[in-house]
Amino acid sequence: MKTGKPENKTMRILIVEDEPSIANFVRDGLEEEGYAVDVADNGKQGLQLALDYIEEYDVILLDWMLPGLSGIEICRNIRNKNKTVPVIFLTAKDTVDDAVFGLETGANDYIRKPFSFEELLARIRVHMRKGESQTIIFSAAEIEMNIEKHTVSKNDHLVELTQKEFSLLEYFLRNKGKVCRRTGIIEKVWDIHFDYDTSVIDVYINTLRKKLDAPGKPSLIKTVRGVGYKIEEEE
Repeated sequence: MKTGKPENKTMRILIVEDEPSIANFVRDGLEEEGYAVDVADNGKQGLQLALDYIEEYDVILLDWMLPGLSGIEICRNIRNKNKTVPVIFLTAKDTVDDAVFGLETGANDYIRKPFSFEELLARIRVHMRKGESQTIIFSAAEIEMNIEKHTVSKNDHLVELTQKEFSLLEYFLRNKGKVCRRTGIIEKVWDIHFDYDTSVIDVYINTLRKKLDAPGKPSLIKTVRGVGYKIEEEE
């Protein structure tokens, strides 16, 4: 039974866990609650996902002992990049010294295995609420997006977008200056992780351009032929 669902944007959580039964258990429960979930089963993949898509994750669930790179090393790398995304350790280590060491590394919380899903969900919601007071605003050219208010404005005039249009624009703005590949867009915006006809993206791009672009001016969303799209950094 669902006990609640994130409002406005879909909250995204990264799970870095090498034990398939735990990773699947947590992923399935979170997806049922309405969250989008990415899973990495080793330390190197987990760090790459964390750093490449750090602005998209609302919480990172991090196993302590991982092949390739430990959870401690991943957490340190995240904090060294001055990223404040909440990190919750999932670990079998159960001493006070372990807990203190993990928190001093930069983790926000620490939950011992085995754990109940209800306890984990409660911890996740606590850390998400702590960040809700921060107003997140993205901008490019005359466009401004307010994540908390779930609004988009153009020259201070509201632009009506569908949920999927909003999510697509948010993805571009979070990655402003970077090329957003078509496969990445399908995975992150549509949450589809298998071979899929990406031409649906073009339909939404055309609609966004009609709503956002000014007549006679270059499009806000640039096409990178054969690769995908991007919003250029403002000079």
